[in-house]
Amino acid sequence: MQNSSDLERQLNGYGLTTAHILYRMPDFECLLQTYIWQDYDIAPDFPEMRKFLDYWQANLEGALHSVRYSHRALIGPSEWRRVDGEFMLN
Repeated sequence: MQNSSDLERQLNGYGLTTAHILYRMPDFECLLQTYIWQDYDIAPDFPEMRKFLDYWQANLEGALHSVRYSHRALIGPSEWRRVDGEFMLN
């Protein structure tokens, strides 16, 4: 998506996705480390999160153990309505 504002992304169906990633330490595979990733993404396919996880697996040494995620659509087109009227304040 090209340099669009967060509001535009939300109106186009994006919601806030948070992923809690557990991965193995490269030198101590019995230890797990945690990483939190958050970005706007589209459910149910989650292309942004999948792109990040693919990058992780291809370029980083820590093997993924598990990924838990949550997704919330913060705003949608149906939440906007036109309002006629004006308040005048002194």
